[in-house]
Amino acid sequence: MDKNDVVVRISTLRTKAGLSARELSLRIGKNSAYISRLESQNDSFEPSISALLEIIAACNSTESEFFYYDPYAYAQDKEIIELLKAASPTKKAAIICLLKN
Repeated sequence: MDKNDVVVRISTLRTKAGLSARELSLRIGKNSAYISRLESQNDSFEPSISALLEIIAACNSTESEFFYYDPYAYAQDKEIIELLKAASPTKKAAIICLLKN
């Protein structure tokens, strides 16, 4: 994941949370133009780790979701994993067989 991926994911999270760039900036205690400046992909402007974590939390998300290889599939993949954890060994074997075919 490069800087542009991070910026796109921030923008996607913000939009999904229904926040304007200004509102998100203020929620994390930054200048009202902070997120707009970040999303403009100015190469010299990068968020700190702490600012990134604040952005993720302010958008009601998690670090796991933000950094997941496919954030659009995160919720569904997470549900599948939770269901697999609870499945019996027989059901797990059947699911593996189904997925291989």
